[in-house]
Amino acid sequence: MVRSPRRLATHLAFAAIAATALLTGAAQASDTWPGIHAEAFGGRPMKSGAGVIALSAPYRPDDVRSVPFEADVTLGKGHTIKTVYFVVDMNPSPVAATFQMGGKRSRAHLGINFRLDQQSDVRVVVEADDGTLYMSEQLVKFAGGQASCSAPPVGDPAEIAANMGKMDFAGVGAKPNGTHQTARARVALNHPNHTGMVLDPISLLYIPLLMVDHIEARQGDELVFEMTGSITVAQNPSVSFDYVTNGASEMTITARDTSQGSWTRSFPIGPSG
Repeated sequence: MVRSPRRLATHLAFAAIAATALLTGAAQASDTWPGIHAEAFGGRPMKSGAGVIALSAPYRPDDVRSVPFEADVTLGKGHTIKTVYFVVDMNPSPVAATFQMGGKRSRAHLGINFRLDQQSDVRVVVEADDGTLYMSEQLVKFAGGQASCSAPPVGDPAEIAANMGKMDFAGVGAKPNGTHQTARARVALNHPNHTGMVLDPISLLYIPLLMVDHIEARQGDELVFEMTGSITVAQNPSVSFDYVTNGASEMTITARDTSQGSWTRSFPIGPSG
């Protein structure tokens, strides 16, 4: 079939737009997003996150069982961050993690690793103290292999069970030497984060759900963040975050899972003055 010059030009224009979207990783509205928007956010209006949320995620991750997501949030003067939501549209549990933020902060950094079941739009939604919602989104491709929510944990089961609940904490970057300074840290928890979707090859029964549903960080008595997790959070959950030093000498991390397992540890974070 011979196309007219006008139809050929239109076809090439649409092809160029599609190619640009693929190259830039621009997210398109997924079929599941309207339902997520209605159920998780009550269909409330959302403003563009441009200039407010810097979302970082690999376009084609190396390991879909543990995909790093980061968000840097900056609100305008006079407003503080209430809640930060991470969303993976095409996962069985799309609202991957919710962070309630403490400290009345207008700027914050958060990073966490998630499972990816298939190619998906991913989003960060920020709720300000006045109830305004902002959203940034990005497309993340699926690198192939088994859907990660039904993939078994990596490692020897006996060793995983023996180490469950162990925590590591480390400062990232320059160590603070006084109050009112912004510092960054990372906390990691040993935990299989069973999704309830993995078939035991011996018993042919599904391994029961056992996931981390709560991680809390406090600088002294002051809340830094309180995270509510889901099965989308990767095995051995790891959270990077920043905080503004308040004179406390310790950061206390508390984690809980769905079997009522609970672990609390305090870590030194530098001088108190």
